[in-house]
Amino acid sequence: MSKRQKLENDDPIDDGRTVQARLVSDAGEEAGPPIDLPISVTVEQLGLICNALLKNEEPTPYLFFVGDEEIKKTLHSTLDLNSIDTENVIKIIYQPQAVFKVRPVTRCTSSMPGHAEAVISISFSPDGEHLASGSGDTTVRLWDLSTETPQHTCAVHKQWVMCVAWSPDGKKLASACKAGNIILWDPTDGKQMGRTLTGHKKWINCLSWEPYHQNPDCRRLASAGTDGDCRIWDTVLGQCVLNIAGHSSAVTAVRWGGSGLIYTSSKDRTVKMWRADDGVLCRTFSGHAHWVNNIALNTDYVLRTGPFHPVTDRRKKYVDIDKNELKEMALQRYKKVCPDGVESLVSCSDDFTLYLWCSNQNKCIERMTGHQNVVNDVKYSPDVKLIASASFDKSIRLWRAQDGKFITTFRGHVQAAYTLAWSADSRLLVSGSKDSTLKVWSVQTKKLAQELPGHADEVFAVDWAPDGTRVASGGKDKVVKLWAY
Repeated sequence: MSKRQKLENDDPIDDGRTVQARLVSDAGEEAGPPIDLPISVTVEQLGLICNALLKNEEPTPYLFFVGDEEIKKTLHSTLDLNSIDTENVIKIIYQPQAVFKVRPVTRCTSSMPGHAEAVISISFSPDGEHLASGSGDTTVRLWDLSTETPQHTCAVHKQWVMCVAWSPDGKKLASACKAGNIILWDPTDGKQMGRTLTGHKKWINCLSWEPYHQNPDCRRLASAGTDGDCRIWDTVLGQCVLNIAGHSSAVTAVRWGGSGLIYTSSKDRTVKMWRADDGVLCRTFSGHAHWVNNIALNTDYVLRTGPFHPVTDRRKKYVDIDKNELKEMALQRYKKVCPDGVESLVSCSDDFTLYLWCSNQNKCIERMTGHQNVVNDVKYSPDVKLIASASFDKSIRLWRAQDGKFITTFRGHVQAAYTLAWSADSRLLVSGSKDSTLKVWSVQTKKLAQELPGHADEVFAVDWAPDGTRVASGGKDKVVKLWAY
């Protein structure tokens, strides 16, 4: 048997050879001094070594890389021993994975009719226990997830409901309509809270709440208007406290960051960063050659979920813990993702590209090209290692979050991909398309994990519950569908 065949059969060759290696995190921190490793060392053994060096109380699963190559089985099968200098210390990069695993959704557990027109937006509450949908029939509906049946119909808007957003404590739901009005709802009884927030002259595209660690009362809310304004509302007083007017065209998305900054994207081809307290413009990110459709922050998942991780803190309840302590918990979760308060963001555009930005510099980190058509949606994975984008070119693309480097393309949709959502463990993502299907993709295999047909028409909205338990989708067929394992 030739050496090549032997390699291809992947028999671990153990001729006793060792290499000097250093385990380094993807942020560049060393786990310990260089160590001698046999070239036959397996991924499992590397995991044990890494956990021991880092003195982890709970064993953490890791991925290991040499350069951009993932070590799938043994160090030997990844290294090209002829080309590397074995005298030098080899850098092995370790990447922690979520301790829990989210199972891929495989079947539709409920089709919930009720809306009389298309479902435009859909969102799970931060703990994953409630679901809200907004529709062209002018209503917001709240669904009971224990029985998977309609719970409340919130009918006050006079126009299409364009977007819905849960406050980070899950105690308030905001919805915005085509008339430019915002209404707050109490999810327990489906009744309106306070007065209708009016001021926008055209419809509202996006809503974003102030982060929990900045105000545990979840009072303030930002809205992105087609009239070119971003407004900040005090939901207790029921009035606009700040009107940020700086874009020369419609504001398409807004994100309230965790360091006192608000980010907006616009059809004027720019992304702008404002100080949340006084609305002063801090930075304009320009580069896109066409409308900017959406933005994502690397802190989106932790800001969405506030003090509790929806999976690992599932047993904790708001009522048992003092508000100041909750605020501190939320701050610690935020700092874990963003220790220096410098957030990264990514914008997607009608110019077929995405741009990766850092909040402390004007120049983009990377111009991410490859899509052959409009890029409609972009999301960071909850562990902030990956970025996924959905495009009218029917594909989903995966990028490395730290530098915007392209990883892979997921192909399978036969029409435009409109929207996407990540699973809580960052191992899977789901996309919704004009072709009426949802598709679940695996980051590990870089392939389609599950085909989810069932909708009778285009899928406009999809969300994966923050606790990973289920997926909800809605679209042109007016039906809200729930999917589970």
